[in-house]
Amino acid sequence: MTIRFATPDETDQWNQLILANPDKGNVFQGVEFAEQKKLGGWIPRYLIGDSIAITALEKTIPGIGRLWYLPKAPGVVSVHQLDDLLADLTAFAKQHGVFAVKIEPELLDSNETRADLMKLRLIKVTPIQPNFSTVKLDISTDLDSIMASLNQKGRHAIKRAERDGVTARLVESSDENCELMYKLLADTAKGSFRIRRYAYYKSFWQRYSAVGRGQLFFAYVDNQVVAGAYAVVFGGKSTYKDGASIRERTVYGASHLLQWRVIEWAKANGSVIHDFCGSPPANEIKNPDHPHYGIGRFKTSFNKEVTDYIGAWDIIINPVVYKIWSKIGERIVVRLHSKRHHENWY
Repeated sequence: MTIRFATPDETDQWNQLILANPDKGNVFQGVEFAEQKKLGGWIPRYLIGDSIAITALEKTIPGIGRLWYLPKAPGVVSVHQLDDLLADLTAFAKQHGVFAVKIEPELLDSNETRADLMKLRLIKVTPIQPNFSTVKLDISTDLDSIMASLNQKGRHAIKRAERDGVTARLVESSDENCELMYKLLADTAKGSFRIRRYAYYKSFWQRYSAVGRGQLFFAYVDNQVVAGAYAVVFGGKSTYKDGASIRERTVYGASHLLQWRVIEWAKANGSVIHDFCGSPPANEIKNPDHPHYGIGRFKTSFNKEVTDYIGAWDIIINPVVYKIWSKIGERIVVRLHSKRHHENWY
């Protein structure tokens, strides 16, 4: 398989090429996400390998060299397909001064798959995107069938919220609504997880809304916003990108009803698989001490099954430089960036 940079004509139709990949595309490989990551200092590199399109994000680390990060990519569906492109991808990256390539293909996790990846001399590293373990829902059938397929807890919460006067609707990604959503998100994240600065989220939400791939939602009780969500559709897949709610919940089920509106919208816009975008792994989903136990409980009220992917792995291009990076370089860079910008480096 020959790896090369995409031509201008190919980059002009990049989303269509990504959607034609064996995995049927991933929103984190789309051109909108690549453009969004420029705000964090990443440079998009659009690669073509025979019949597969790959979005690589590049950063140059002073004194170390270039790193390529392939979010949720390459879009393969087997270790065999990954193996087919590794040699050429490695050679191409080396040719362009890259010391390592971080990949995140959505291959199902198993002991066998991990062993196969280690045979390919890949190094298991910390996942970047949140849905390395996640809950997904088949929304290919009609809405009544989807509702009937939900866990009893999820159905009950949706119906109770409607009965108790909760309303949930689509709203414009205006500056005012983005500010309100961010305040909800910041309150939800407090003491649980880190979020980026407001400008990043506002840019993301308005970027995807402008091209018709994203939508902001609010849930209301007595005309007051009590929960918010932002979802994205990319081809036949939808993703629950961001969610937040007030801490003092006066009405049960508001977030469930809100998520049902997300599902309705996603289905109407062509999605057949809805990704709730992150949960504890399957073997930790019932562990009350897991930091995301509550998130897992909410998402598994729609579907009890947790999908575990292999997460992130590094392809070593320059062993000497990679050793410096993995031993101390990455830790220093990430820590300094976090101290200076108060957000994640990746």
